[in-house]
Amino acid sequence: MPLQDIKERIDAEERRMGKPAGQTKLIAVSKVQPNERVEAVLVEGHRVFGENKVQEAAGKWPDFKGRFGGVELHLLGPLQTNKTKQAMLLFDVIHSVDRPKLANKLATLSTELGHCPDLFVQVNTGKEPQKAGVMPEELDAFVAQCRGLGLPVIGLMCIPPADEEPSLHFALLAKLAKRNKLDGLSMGMSGDFERAIAQGATHVRVGSAIFGDRDYG
Repeated sequence: MPLQDIKERIDAEERRMGKPAGQTKLIAVSKVQPNERVEAVLVEGHRVFGENKVQEAAGKWPDFKGRFGGVELHLLGPLQTNKTKQAMLLFDVIHSVDRPKLANKLATLSTELGHCPDLFVQVNTGKEPQKAGVMPEELDAFVAQCRGLGLPVIGLMCIPPADEEPSLHFALLAKLAKRNKLDGLSMGMSGDFERAIAQGATHVRVGSAIFGDRDYG
């Protein structure tokens, strides 16, 4: 099965790098996947999943969570401020904190709700104008702002430019995380997760390599 293959490749890369076994969390990215494929991975025993859109996740995960115990759900895609409360009630971890307005909204709602998911700050390591994320040179101040608001920031996330060597971006993210005393590194996808592990990834986001190609219809 593809899931087992991916887990074995993660284990092998951890051993190659001398990392403790199980240090890298595999997020199975189930966005735009048919429910039967997602359920098959749940039946295999995997419990950590990622979605890109709040609305899509809300349509399928309450049912899955009701039938399968111990599910941990990660929001990987951009979060609109008007969907922040819904996201905080549905997701255990949010990887896409990327602007002061969203940080302020999360802080206000965390007081109202009495909890806040763990958070990653998304960094635009390639400085791509079409892509979300904090610019690297603005990151230190933004992390300090989030901490000042009492937000539980546990790490950084990036999506490298498609036409550049991802390891360079993974190395930059690791450097930025170390400078800000953050342990979490959400980086690496189906085509490059082993290179991400080599650079210190704690969370890898693998979708099509587990579920098969997406049909955006």
